[in-house]
Amino acid sequence: MMEASEPEPSPSDQDSPSPSSSSCGAPQAATPPLGVISEAAGELGPAIDAEAALRACREVLQQATLTRAEVDGGADPEGPAPGSVKSARRRQRRSPSRQSWLLRLFESKLFDVSMAISYLHRSKEPGVQAYIGNRLFSFGHAQVDFYLPQLLNMYIHMDEDVGDAIKPYVVHRCRQSISFSLRCAWLLGAYSSDMHISTQRHSRGTKLRKLILSDELKPAGSRARRDLLTLTAFCPPGGPEHGLSPSKRTHQRSKSDATVGVSLSSNLKRTASNPKVESSQDEPLRLAPQREFVKALLGIGQRLATLPTKEQKTQRLVSELSLLSHKLPARVWLPTAPRPHHVVRVPHTQAVVLNSKDKAPYLIYVEVLECDNFETSNVPVRIPENRIRSTRSVENLPDCGVAADQRAGGFSTVPNYDDDAWSTDDIGELQVELPEVHTSSGDNISQFSVDSSSSLESREPVFIAAGDIRRRLSEQLAQTPTTFRRDPEDPSAVALKEPWEEKVRRIREGSPYGHLPHWRLLSVIVKCGDDLRQELLASQVLQQLKSIWEQERVPLWIKPYEILVLSADSGMIEPVVNAVSLHQVKKQSQLSLLDYFLQEHGGAPTTEAFLSAQRGFVQSCAGYSLLCYLLQVKDRHNGNILLDAEGHIIHIDFGFILSSSPKNLGFETSAFKLTADFVDVMGGPDGDMFNYYRMLILQGLIAARKHMEKVLQIVEIMQQGTQLPCFHGSSTMRALKERFHMSLTEEQLQLLVEQLVDGSMRSITTKLYDGFQYLTNGIM
Repeated sequence: MMEASEPEPSPSDQDSPSPSSSSCGAPQAATPPLGVISEAAGELGPAIDAEAALRACREVLQQATLTRAEVDGGADPEGPAPGSVKSARRRQRRSPSRQSWLLRLFESKLFDVSMAISYLHRSKEPGVQAYIGNRLFSFGHAQVDFYLPQLLNMYIHMDEDVGDAIKPYVVHRCRQSISFSLRCAWLLGAYSSDMHISTQRHSRGTKLRKLILSDELKPAGSRARRDLLTLTAFCPPGGPEHGLSPSKRTHQRSKSDATVGVSLSSNLKRTASNPKVESSQDEPLRLAPQREFVKALLGIGQRLATLPTKEQKTQRLVSELSLLSHKLPARVWLPTAPRPHHVVRVPHTQAVVLNSKDKAPYLIYVEVLECDNFETSNVPVRIPENRIRSTRSVENLPDCGVAADQRAGGFSTVPNYDDDAWSTDDIGELQVELPEVHTSSGDNISQFSVDSSSSLESREPVFIAAGDIRRRLSEQLAQTPTTFRRDPEDPSAVALKEPWEEKVRRIREGSPYGHLPHWRLLSVIVKCGDDLRQELLASQVLQQLKSIWEQERVPLWIKPYEILVLSADSGMIEPVVNAVSLHQVKKQSQLSLLDYFLQEHGGAPTTEAFLSAQRGFVQSCAGYSLLCYLLQVKDRHNGNILLDAEGHIIHIDFGFILSSSPKNLGFETSAFKLTADFVDVMGGPDGDMFNYYRMLILQGLIAARKHMEKVLQIVEIMQQGTQLPCFHGSSTMRALKERFHMSLTEEQLQLLVEQLVDGSMRSITTKLYDGFQYLTNGIM
């Protein structure tokens, strides 16, 4: 690694040094003027020359890595006298072997973003930190985004030099992207929450968060002015379309919409059920719509948690999403999705409340139209749904806490209902029934008629499109073919069991936007009252291990999914499609896991379908067994383990990892969960597939310990300044490192794996914990 030679400078490098080189390569300073670099980054945009960045800080790095022996008179390397630095340079020119090995490493092809983050975290030299901060510009956005939690946690909790090195990159990216800006703001708020309130108020993290949420980071020049006219997403009351008949409204956006849309944010009120609502009146227009959309989704989750039964929660969820859908399409998006898009519709009748004893996480499906850039692409025109009305129209709900002008507005006027604003009876009346048709000239989603504005006066017949009837029936009344029955205590089982492709086809057929070529169906889980920072940490380790095993060609299978931290007690999760929990499998089928496999995959253990599913089960079981051992994942009941349509198991809910466990009892003592059901699917403890399982764990552990530092740094950086329960105790990192068993030979490692597997298979605490979950929570 250290043999990499320094690239020869090009003639252009020698003859015409770049402007950034002159600014951050001054011979008298060990750190570059980061303000100049940040300003240059803002002007150059994404087209920053990586080689120029290297040349710009080469001199700085050489100065920072001079030892005290190299500086005449033992001067401080951070601020050496001019004569001593020149003397050191002359010695380096006379002896090329004395050139900085660190610089050669940084300029080699081996230097990647993982090494950059590691040096940024561990180096005490301001010059090195400044160099790494500028080197971030040379990496791809996706590479740096993976380490964004680590970068922001270092910015909040480490010294000023590290913060100064990181800030220019973050500010530059925030100028480029609304999505990146909001993600940074959410993470900064979450990772600052463990600080004392007086310290947090004046911390660097809080100041940067306020900067991001201000107008100061808007794109410069004409683009910013154009965005101010196009980034609004709503049709506020009193706008240019006010007074149009419902059937003629198109919800096209204009400059006047933008102006009024922001002012409407003042209508947000603090209530007992939502005391933390902030006025977004002073927010930049480019950020406000998405923030209000996310607030609306979180507010629904908070209100659902106050209801006692799953049935009431489901009814309330459907009703609230129905009101929310009236404000779509809008310039809002799902932050967990990878491709740019605009949200156009939420099929509210498809939403379900997930299993949780104390909280109310819920799953929604969202129709979107993909676009080139959600910041600048035009918001899709609203297509009236022409839906059959229920016995109580949405316009007749002022007693439910929703004013008519609020329903017509954008997300800046999403109502903050009091917890008791809707009674159970009201919610029941909102549910779709066999229709008693109502028409009204004020109905903004009226029936499809010849002349909706005069239908009441003339009493002419109302014509309803056959497609609307078909869509309503498909959403409300049609029973999707499935092996799972409807369960009032577990409404998500049927929805999760339905094949994703079938769900997409069914919802697309019933959607007014389904005919459009860029239509897509997405899904997201909204969680309130849960700290997802540990979930995010586990997800990062999961992605890193997946990358390591792919690089080392070990056929282990794991399924990372997107985690979005919105605050210290809320967030969003990307659902795993075509998967149900083992609890739902056992409860719905009343079969053993092996019999269920046979029922789902071919009917006999010799069929190709079963053997393929069995191999997927073994590869995934081995991958998650190793993950659970390394991270000490606990709370492994059957509600937290999914089974997908291809036979893979998928572990979810990483709320208890490393030093934490349920009630901090440390009851689950086995290395990982390996039940008799699992072993039966593998063909028994003496079968070839079970031996294959053991071999995969061994190969996976050997591969993981070759790249141990990549895993350790993810965890170690997040330990800085945190109060997360997974870091309780002083030995968390030492114990994690020991589980890689770097001192063992491969033969000794093989014996260790056999002991781990045998101990987990015979663990009495695993059986007792499953029994405890069944008795207390009904989890089979």
